[in-house]
Amino acid sequence: MTQTVDDLPRVRINFLPTPLVELKRLAEVLNGPRIFMKRDDLTGLAMGGNKTRKLQFLLGEALSQNCDAVITGGAMQSNHCRQTAGAAAAVGLECHLALGGEKPPFADGNLLLDHLFGAIIHWCGEQTKGERIPEIAEKLCSIGRKPYIIPYGGSNAVGAMGFVAAIAELERQLAAQNNTVDFLIIPSSSGGTHAGLTVGIDLYDLPTRIIGIGIDKRESGEPPYESELAALANQIAKELGLASRYTESSFQM
Repeated sequence: MTQTVDDLPRVRINFLPTPLVELKRLAEVLNGPRIFMKRDDLTGLAMGGNKTRKLQFLLGEALSQNCDAVITGGAMQSNHCRQTAGAAAAVGLECHLALGGEKPPFADGNLLLDHLFGAIIHWCGEQTKGERIPEIAEKLCSIGRKPYIIPYGGSNAVGAMGFVAAIAELERQLAAQNNTVDFLIIPSSSGGTHAGLTVGIDLYDLPTRIIGIGIDKRESGEPPYESELAALANQIAKELGLASRYTESSFQM
């Protein structure tokens, strides 16, 4: 059955829309085209960041399933983990973080914020991408808890809906300014942002091309990153009942 992004469970934990700001001085220095920045550092929750767009839908689904805890993972200073901890605290869910590394003598940066938000930390040594999440979930289930798993970077079809919705937000802002953008340039890592924006551009018929800048080292034997993006984008499209289908060539890196 076809559904829209607005039909999905969602918690309103962000300060949206974030500003769309023209960088006139930078364009002058570069002697180049007009440049705009979407200020997703100003989403507000847990000191801001773009991951809260995904968490609106991820925690919305967790609450709709009557879960009482969330689990995610990442590096010791993960922005995603910091924002997950803040979002969980905001809606009253216990938060478990599988963090890479060993417990340091003093917590600082994002790790300090994780503690302040009440997250329970599980130290995972060299495992920095949430590899121990299933183990933590199993232990919680064994004592009668109902955890909700948030994958590394929040990058599944549910989380990526936050960036489908972001394109609708961007479209409204551009229309209000009587502007268009030819290229949308983003860092691309766990894939949810890139795939969600790609589906959103097609859904809202925005005349814009996405250029992703890969920021992760690929391990030998891993499938091409573009194939992972295509698989995720196809899953998002299927959830929304869209006819669009994506291949590796749909993504420019």
